[in-house]
Amino acid sequence: MGQEISRSVVLQTIAPIVATDFAIQMACFIVAAFLQTEKFYDFSGSVTFITCTLISLYWRRFLHPYLLGAVPLSPSAIPPLSSFHPRQLLASGTTIIWAVRLGTFLLNRIINSGKDSRFDNIKTKPAVFFIYWFIQAVWIGLTALPVYLVNAVPAEAQPPLEMLDFVGCVIWGIGFLIELTADLQKSAWKSRKENKGKFIKEGLWSISRHPNYFGECLLWAGSWLSAASGLVRVSDPRIISPTAARLTIASPLFVIYLITQVSGIPPLERSSDKKFGNLAEYQEYKRRTSVFVPWWAPKV
Repeated sequence: MGQEISRSVVLQTIAPIVATDFAIQMACFIVAAFLQTEKFYDFSGSVTFITCTLISLYWRRFLHPYLLGAVPLSPSAIPPLSSFHPRQLLASGTTIIWAVRLGTFLLNRIINSGKDSRFDNIKTKPAVFFIYWFIQAVWIGLTALPVYLVNAVPAEAQPPLEMLDFVGCVIWGIGFLIELTADLQKSAWKSRKENKGKFIKEGLWSISRHPNYFGECLLWAGSWLSAASGLVRVSDPRIISPTAARLTIASPLFVIYLITQVSGIPPLERSSDKKFGNLAEYQEYKRRTSVFVPWWAPKV
């Protein structure tokens, strides 16, 4: 089955992932544009991440055969987790853990706050609103692409785990803890009535103006490293070439670019400048605090 099993298997797995990703996001956009609401924007992104990850893991061995009528829809037909390579389970597990945590956090936040200020002037303009949903679909597809590719490579073609797999997992864990800690610190800070109308500058927020975004970028860099360490060592270049495997570096670079230059930090910086720009305390905070990478400012 040589060449037919190879690249076609990877492509046959990636195609339904991309289709599912855009189908979910476009369906959600239609509903959101009609209702002029942004309340399920972030949550739909997390759900789509989980859906695409599971499709990438089960497509070749269960979903595709089921759609062709080759296997029944029954628990016994679903491959056990033990049949997957540990790298696939690590890649999928960390992605799902991240998506569940962030999705529930963001859903709870918007339920409590009632809105997402990023969309105040956007949700009433369908054409502009569409761009945000489209970007989210691209984000879902590119961000976890290394994970999808790892899952698309048959378990029997996966090289053994090596040191870089574990280094990547450690980096992912550090990034996850930074993002989680930053979110919890800000939520606790905002829950105190005396902080209403103020800006946070304690905890991780005292050494970075956006520590949660730094954690986000770091964990995806770790996820990429673990995935790429296996992809570049796949022995059959017909499955995935070393060059294509190395090009997956575009995934974490895209995340960093999107967060630091497009839809993450820039709108929040503009919003904070508008609210607090006339305060000397805020200007001093901006002067002394890194915008992204956590760093201790020298004492003066």
